[in-house]
Amino acid sequence: MAKKYILSFDQGTSSSRAILYDNNAKIIGKGQRAFSQNYKYKNWVEQDPWEIYNTQLQSAKDLLKASKVSVSDIAALGITNQRETSIVWDRKTGQPIYPAIVWQDKRTEKQCLKLRKKKGDFIREKTGCVVDSYFSATKIQWILDHVEGSRERAKKGELAFGTVDTWMVWNLTKGKSFITDHSNASRTLLFNINTLDWDEELLELFDIPRALLPNLTENAGKLAVVDASIFGNEIIISSLLGDQQAALFGQTCFKKGMLKSTYGTGSFMLMNTGTSPKYSENGLLTTVAWTIKGKTHYAIEGNIFIAGAAIKWLRDNLDIISSVDESEYLAYSVKDSGGVTVIPALAGLGAPYWNNNVQGAIIGLTLGTKKEHIVRATLESLAYRTADMLNLMETESGIKIKSLAVDGGASANNFLMQYISDITRISVDRPRIIETTSLGSAYMAGLAIGFWTEKQLLEIHKVNKSFKPEIEKEEALKLYSEWTKIVFHIIQGSSL
Repeated sequence: MAKKYILSFDQGTSSSRAILYDNNAKIIGKGQRAFSQNYKYKNWVEQDPWEIYNTQLQSAKDLLKASKVSVSDIAALGITNQRETSIVWDRKTGQPIYPAIVWQDKRTEKQCLKLRKKKGDFIREKTGCVVDSYFSATKIQWILDHVEGSRERAKKGELAFGTVDTWMVWNLTKGKSFITDHSNASRTLLFNINTLDWDEELLELFDIPRALLPNLTENAGKLAVVDASIFGNEIIISSLLGDQQAALFGQTCFKKGMLKSTYGTGSFMLMNTGTSPKYSENGLLTTVAWTIKGKTHYAIEGNIFIAGAAIKWLRDNLDIISSVDESEYLAYSVKDSGGVTVIPALAGLGAPYWNNNVQGAIIGLTLGTKKEHIVRATLESLAYRTADMLNLMETESGIKIKSLAVDGGASANNFLMQYISDITRISVDRPRIIETTSLGSAYMAGLAIGFWTEKQLLEIHKVNKSFKPEIEKEEALKLYSEWTKIVFHIIQGSSL
């Protein structure tokens, strides 16, 4: 009897989720477990690798128990993950030698600034990326520099490095598979996006032994097999994708010029640029979107480090909202931000500024300022950052953008989506399923084994709501112009 379901693991920055889909991409069940973040020092962000893995495993077990689905009915597993987060472990014991250093971690920023000046163009030509602590290379380097004896052990092949996809597969297969895919590899600063291989010159530059690195694989196919002891039955792992590439695939952006913006902890805008890498002159990243059956698609990417995290910051740090959902209601309850502007640089500013010295700011406070104004200004700031990205995407691609596909948890916020449409002057299209990261992982996993076809996926994918501009063009231009002036002054101040 044909197997009925595709299982997707969506291992994110703050939680691990498992979602089960039927052959119409209908969600049959979900499981989700949050895990802790460790902010030991300023600009440091660490996670427990075992907590990452165990919460992912438990979310799947919760799902299977609640849905009463037999593992034998699962056709394949797709895995998508937070990118760049770096883990080094002992091959023999399987134990990490240091906590996972998260993509948000900035401890190596000074080193990156020096290297960017000396070798920035050289590295970008090979990797498509700017030299930044965001990527894996300097995180790995830091671990090898600070854990005694680790570099020598790495040279001997005693240690293993992986982004979260590699760590997950290693443990799910009981150490039988040590692999990473092209989309995740392209986020390390060690992978040449032209040759699709680890680059010896980059490895030498960062002093990272090749013996430490996983084997490379395409994004789709029969990549590995989950050990039967995990769920009581083997499951084929048929897709691996970095989270933002998965969202691009989940939005069915299969053709050149199609783009999406995901609003999760951060916000990430990707445009499919076809089968040749497109290098940015204005701060966008060039990355591998996916490789399937020997054919590689590339993307350009704009990164906003803080999106949904800004809303959680209002709740958890400022305590001015009791829930994330409340932000929408409060933003709508006032006619404007009351002159308040928020710069959401709580972890620096990503593309196109790439300035990690910039700190977050709330400007324009008066005796008349209410919490509603601050909440609204925070949401507005995410729309302005989206406009930053869209303007760059148009400049780099030469394509006039008429609509933006959105997804991720914060895309459920109607005020935010409407304001993005108002400022950018385009249609903002939210799909039926906003967990597009998980969906893209499932789509690719199913496609790899013939569970569905590309044509079927295009038919399945539906837009649930489109937001159209509701304010005048002149007003939108004025608001955005005021925002950019304030950002410029903030950046100037950060360099003093």
